[in-house]
Amino acid sequence: MNHFPESWGRPRDDIYGTYNPAYLQSTGPKAHTQSPAVTGTSVIAVKFNGGVAIAADNLASYGSLARFTDVKRLRKFSDTAVVGFSGDVSDMQYMDRLLESIDIRENYSTHGNMLNAKNLHTYLSKVLYKRRSEFNPLWNHILVVGFDGDKKPFLSSADLLGTTYSAPHLATGFGAHLAVPILRRLFPEDRPTEDITKEDAVKALRECLKVLWYRDARSLDKYSLAIITEEGVEIKEDQRLENQSWAFAETIRGYGAQVV
Repeated sequence: MNHFPESWGRPRDDIYGTYNPAYLQSTGPKAHTQSPAVTGTSVIAVKFNGGVAIAADNLASYGSLARFTDVKRLRKFSDTAVVGFSGDVSDMQYMDRLLESIDIRENYSTHGNMLNAKNLHTYLSKVLYKRRSEFNPLWNHILVVGFDGDKKPFLSSADLLGTTYSAPHLATGFGAHLAVPILRRLFPEDRPTEDITKEDAVKALRECLKVLWYRDARSLDKYSLAIITEEGVEIKEDQRLENQSWAFAETIRGYGAQVV
């Protein structure tokens, strides 16, 4: 066999003749990924008076294995918006490259960077819908936060089908089942966004992340937090949940490597 990397697994040309890859050409239908492999879980966001706060943990799971523990799933776009990704990590990286190319093009344009969070959400939702229409979806559910053209706090969602919706607080993944009820209790519909302070929003996000850490098997206690205000975007990475209760297991006789 030829042991050069570019020819691994192929017969040696000097013995068996030139390798002919023509049989690999096919006119059959394209086959796309039907399920994501490495995935991130919930993203949570809340509007408050003067801005939006968003958080996501740093775990990327390979199936049920907590494989990568330092994956940042919040992406800053210029000084106008932040995009939070859940779902397939490779598709997240693809969309991140799209955002980088748009950001470069905008910064080199004669008008400067004019895209706000609402424009960005519209673009990404169209990308997701186009890929879905090609039966090759991007396996992501995203939250876009920032400000719209009227300088009002903006928070909206888009999923792999291109479906979009907005609300004062949103979550993806298991957060849609576990975190949103907490946020609805803390911030009921009759409580206007103007009454919610930045501290209230951040505290609520940390409480939701703590519940997800206990209840979602694909979550992690290390997370990233972004706060978007008129002053700009503040991102805090590698934050850790405080006052955890899992430490009690270490005192249980017979737990882990302890000798009974």
